[in-house]
Amino acid sequence: MRTIKLLSIALIAVWCNSCNQQGKSNALTAEEKSEGWILLFDGKTTDGWHNWNEDKISGWIVEDGCLVGQGLGGDIGGDIISEKDYDNFHLKWEWKLGEHGNSGVMYHVVEELKYKAAYETGPEYQMIEDDDFRDDEGNPYPIEDWQKTAADYAMYAANDQKQVNLRDWNSSEIVFTPEKAEYWLNGKKVVEFVPWSDDWNERRNSGKWDAYPDYGFAKTGKLCLQDHGSKIWFRNIKIKEL
Repeated sequence: MRTIKLLSIALIAVWCNSCNQQGKSNALTAEEKSEGWILLFDGKTTDGWHNWNEDKISGWIVEDGCLVGQGLGGDIGGDIISEKDYDNFHLKWEWKLGEHGNSGVMYHVVEELKYKAAYETGPEYQMIEDDDFRDDEGNPYPIEDWQKTAADYAMYAANDQKQVNLRDWNSSEIVFTPEKAEYWLNGKKVVEFVPWSDDWNERRNSGKWDAYPDYGFAKTGKLCLQDHGSKIWFRNIKIKEL
């Protein structure tokens, strides 16, 4: 009887610990650890990130367990990148935008001084205030479908399953392999394409990227969090290499 009671107590303790982990931000469950997931943000520091093409980090702070872009960047400057390069991966993160928000998550970003911005090389999962985006002077600015949230920016528009709460937390995922790339938003797959396929190359060569001849061709590179002049919050950033 004593053995059964002790075993029951142990099982309850394990269950409670699992529940606590699942409800905790910036933490991995035992199952996620066993599957190979790695945290990219510890909820306390900016360790593991630095400004693109710079040996420092600025314009980003840690606040209430979130990695926060202060909106000091713009078309050029302000982005931060991962210390490590990734090729094939499953990336997850949670995010919310400030007023008239505009940001993105890029991957396969190449860090070289010959480039002026991270987006010259890395594809971007777009995050933006679709219905009320404003220009730098605060005027309403209509955007194309390929610019809207969860689009593969200037390549593939997200489908009409989008459900976004821009002032609340959203969850996003990118699954990337050479055979297929998927973008997910709040539990729904909204983009799917085959990297470097005929269709991909046709879109890539349609004019938008003419000024950036190296866009999208890198098979490995940094992850990038974009500060495009508005406040952005990130948490629970995690990755599993495939």
